[in-house]
Amino acid sequence: MTGHPVGGIACVGNWIVDIVHSIDLWPQKSDLVHIRDETAGVGGGAANVAMDLAAFDAQLPVLAVGLLGRDLHAATVRAACMAAGVDAGWLADTADAPTAHTHVMNVPGDSRTFFYHPGTNDLLGEAEIPVEALAEAGVKIVYLGYLNLLGRLDHIDPDGSTAAARVLRRAQAAGMLTCVDLVSADSPKFRQTVAAALPHIDMLFLNEVEAQRATGVAVDGPSDRAGFASAAAVLLAGGAGTVVVHSPALSLWHKGGEAPFWATPAPVDPQRIVSPVGAGDAFCAGAIYAMHQGWPVARALRLAHAAAAAALGGSTATDAVPSLAILTQGWDDI
Repeated sequence: MTGHPVGGIACVGNWIVDIVHSIDLWPQKSDLVHIRDETAGVGGGAANVAMDLAAFDAQLPVLAVGLLGRDLHAATVRAACMAAGVDAGWLADTADAPTAHTHVMNVPGDSRTFFYHPGTNDLLGEAEIPVEALAEAGVKIVYLGYLNLLGRLDHIDPDGSTAAARVLRRAQAAGMLTCVDLVSADSPKFRQTVAAALPHIDMLFLNEVEAQRATGVAVDGPSDRAGFASAAAVLLAGGAGTVVVHSPALSLWHKGGEAPFWATPAPVDPQRIVSPVGAGDAFCAGAIYAMHQGWPVARALRLAHAAAAAALGGSTATDAVPSLAILTQGWDDI
């Protein structure tokens, strides 16, 4: 071990500027629809988890790690980090591509569609992720997201390895815990990319769609307990330490060698859902925070589901996530 982690979470991976457009309905080809509202904010796995963690607990060290361009979108990301109290000093930059950005078309209460420009996210490589320096800075947990949306890190080498797998291996060797989240991309190499990283993942987060794509196991919707369990078993056999499969209806926390733990969240009133963007990332942030603090699994999943439900009330991925005190108000065991 090259470091002595004592606390803090490094959020590595996708840093994106999301421009969220609220529209009445999805248009037919060549039709026109009105944009009723437009909001800009940071997005992507690393960004959303970082902002949510900072919202939970202002005293928690949260470090932003990734690659930005030299443009207005990069300034937006750095300003968001400063406002949230996230350490942006670990963000590298390049003139070789623009900062990643997404136009999100959101139909309130229905669905959202993403038009994504990967920009610098596709250029993020091992050189821009100072793993050993993070360990020396006291980081306890390294979060990487999203696997399968990071071009250079996802590239599969002739020996079957990936740069993402090597980064995670280095993080474990430096004494840090590794958490990884997936993206619901329909890639022909999705399963292979995940398999390469599994032996170096302490905790893997994925939804029911990603569980099926990562394993080949049929998962019949967001309430399929048998499908969740079968997919988790495959991922554990592949080397993951703990697998957390989650959906709006159900979650499974399965640590290798232990009994699986199931949780069912309280239903959310559809009338209070502004946008589903970021709910999955809020779930991850809640679980990661709980793991950092040493909480038991039941309480970790309760926080994860509460954070996801709160995120549904915002127009951007993170603007509705409140402090831990608000999320846990009325809990007898906090």
